[in-house]
Amino acid sequence: MTLAHFDQSLTDLIFIQDPYPSYERARTLGDVVWWDALGMPAAISHSVVSAILKDRRFGREVPAEQVHPCPAHLAPFYQIETHSMLELEPPRHTRLRKLVLRAFTSARIAGLAPEIENLATELVQALPDGPVDFLVAVGQPLPARIICRLLGVPEDDAPQLVSWSNAMVAMYQAGRSKASERKAVAATEEFRSYLNEVIVHKRQHPGEDLLSALSDVEGDALSPDELIANVILLLNAGHEATVHTLGNAVRLLAGSSHRAVTQDETTLPGLVEEVLRFDPPLHIFTRYAYEDVAIESATIEKGQQIACVLGAANRDPAVWPDAAQFNPTRPAKTHTSFGAGLHFCVGAPLARLEIQIALKTLFRHCPDLTIVEPPRFADIYHFHGLERLMIAR
Repeated sequence: MTLAHFDQSLTDLIFIQDPYPSYERARTLGDVVWWDALGMPAAISHSVVSAILKDRRFGREVPAEQVHPCPAHLAPFYQIETHSMLELEPPRHTRLRKLVLRAFTSARIAGLAPEIENLATELVQALPDGPVDFLVAVGQPLPARIICRLLGVPEDDAPQLVSWSNAMVAMYQAGRSKASERKAVAATEEFRSYLNEVIVHKRQHPGEDLLSALSDVEGDALSPDELIANVILLLNAGHEATVHTLGNAVRLLAGSSHRAVTQDETTLPGLVEEVLRFDPPLHIFTRYAYEDVAIESATIEKGQQIACVLGAANRDPAVWPDAAQFNPTRPAKTHTSFGAGLHFCVGAPLARLEIQIALKTLFRHCPDLTIVEPPRFADIYHFHGLERLMIAR
């Protein structure tokens, strides 16, 4: 491949806190670069990232000739992961997504709006007068408790579910360690055991919740491993992006005149899309080439993995004038924060709804909200979220 080399480390602390200058440096090298630290080509521009995400010649599933036995100590994790529709392509992906979306409907999500608003109000009104970590007080419990209600599991279990989810998601961050791998495997096994018990109960005592619906599909039903894998995916999709985006949004809005936009129902959706564009919760999503594909001046060869750099694509000046500026009133254009094509995030409608309601509620009750400590992003690249956000009303 005739690609310029990009030498940015994935674990450099300055880069993790603010990756955007590095993305701009990569952009000067071309729409696609060879990112040395990733060991693969990386798509930088919005046009190429969007094209790859939608192109059926690229996919998430590992090509058969590249499938190798995983290390024995990681087998429990990948035994579940291999059944996630996020990691599959048609026809199996089509079947799983259809079954999941039959239960995870737009109507079911929209019907949660009053519950989300009531819970957001409860959490915001409980904020103390003194400094508090927004993520702990509101950002994490809101989506976690809502996904528990949606799934039909006790809300008291939310902290444990989030802990398991965080441990499993750590498998995808740069510089993962043996310790994080052990935690991910332990979380997988505990999560699986927990869900097995819940599923048995739901089949005997079904309710109106998502787990009951998924457990009661007739005919081409989800297998036990498919059900568990995709419930875990729904949990991750139902809270990870929301937590990161809420923190990123409050960081941008507190003390800014832009917070007034949160109180206008006509401009609030645009503000949320601008937050997602400007500081997305996930910065890299990979694909495999299933045949040789010509992109710009290079050919991505069959079997090659390529990184779609969502964080760079969303600040492409060819699409957004003054792309490095946060502007909630800019005309809406399609960003890549939730992906595109077959693997567009199933949790996107719920995340958007929760973020809109949470921001509206927060700044209605706390119009003078301030940040009392410099925010710091967590060392979780390729994800991009704050480790804490200390605020005062």
